[in-house]
Amino acid sequence: MGKVVGCGLIAHVPTVMLPQDIRHELNNGRDFTVVEGFHRLRREVLSELDYDLVIVFDSHWFTTVEYIITGHARRTGKYTSDELPRGMSQVPFDLPGDPEFAVAAAALGRKHGTWITAIDDPHLPIQYATVNPAFYLQRGKEAWVSVSCAQTGESEDFLRVGRALREAIANIDRRVVLLASGAMSHKFWPLQKLREHEAAGIEHIFSPAHSAADLERIAWMKAGDHARILATMPEFLKFKPEANFGHYLMMAAAMGEGEWRARGRLYSEYENAIGTGQVHVWFDSR
Repeated sequence: MGKVVGCGLIAHVPTVMLPQDIRHELNNGRDFTVVEGFHRLRREVLSELDYDLVIVFDSHWFTTVEYIITGHARRTGKYTSDELPRGMSQVPFDLPGDPEFAVAAAALGRKHGTWITAIDDPHLPIQYATVNPAFYLQRGKEAWVSVSCAQTGESEDFLRVGRALREAIANIDRRVVLLASGAMSHKFWPLQKLREHEAAGIEHIFSPAHSAADLERIAWMKAGDHARILATMPEFLKFKPEANFGHYLMMAAAMGEGEWRARGRLYSEYENAIGTGQVHVWFDSR
């Protein structure tokens, strides 16, 4: 019988892949705390955990008629972003997969009222919401699988996927880390104003209302009040969370939804990325 040994809301912001001197230039001579946060997560958390599977809820992978879980035995190659090729160019990746788990999870989709398909096509693109965290956190032996965010999905749909994964984890002998890879509020500055808002300070978040909504939910995460986050999703959706906050919703459902009480520990400050809200929050599994 499997179990989740830890999980986190993880910022995959492209800034983390830039050279340090450029990061300092963008942020008034200081580094972004999400970078050191990745190093701390690997050093202080993941190095202490025994796990063999990482599931990434990938907020940059948009599917339309179903959710997809990667079913490859291995994904390997070099990644260049079509969105930001100057910052993410030919990044190597080599990620062992877990086809058995992927197929088992997909088979539970209809039971939970949704559609999940395992795909092992070697030409299936990979997204930087998977590549960037793996660059910092991969240990080398564990399997990594990614789960898409259906662009047609509503909050309940994401929860149904998380429930299916919760059952799959319980049924299969795996020790699992869950990574909800994505931002909180996700409103960019217009291009003509964007370069005035590249530093990390929260004064650069798109609006005070956006940062207030994010900080409110971070406080609830720290208190373990996931039920309140779920209950107020209609309100939060007004602030355009990345992927409709599907990455967090799938993780929360896999952990028990409103019954999940794990308190979050911050592994970065709450930071801006050209208007969007970024943070690393880690939840231990008890």
